[in-house]
Amino acid sequence: MGSARAGAGWTKAALGRYGEDLAAAHLERTGLRILARNWRCPEGEIDILARWGGTLIVVEVKTRSGQRFGTPLEAVGPMKVRRLRRLSRRWRAQARDAPPRTRIDVVGVLVRRDGRAYLRHDRGVA
Repeated sequence: MGSARAGAGWTKAALGRYGEDLAAAHLERTGLRILARNWRCPEGEIDILARWGGTLIVVEVKTRSGQRFGTPLEAVGPMKVRRLRRLSRRWRAQARDAPPRTRIDVVGVLVRRDGRAYLRHDRGVA
């Protein structure tokens, strides 16, 4: 996963950025075009907005250094999905040439103490 090494000494913010960087690189490798990262409005933030043909892909990235509180993907529940839908409507309202369809994906990144990172991409969770 590159030369960057994650470890126990990372801050939560640095770990999150690392996971988002890994997720963005993965999405680009799979053919998605990144439209925006960390898009914010008063109601919240979308980690990654991407496009696949005629579909807007709203991506929530969850990065964890362990599974003490569950897997990264388990951290995205129904309330978060509703918020992502609402935020995607806000983004569409201000975007030029927004794709007609929307899909919500979750990318979970688990970074071990030795720096190895494991990524799981669940497509179309909502």
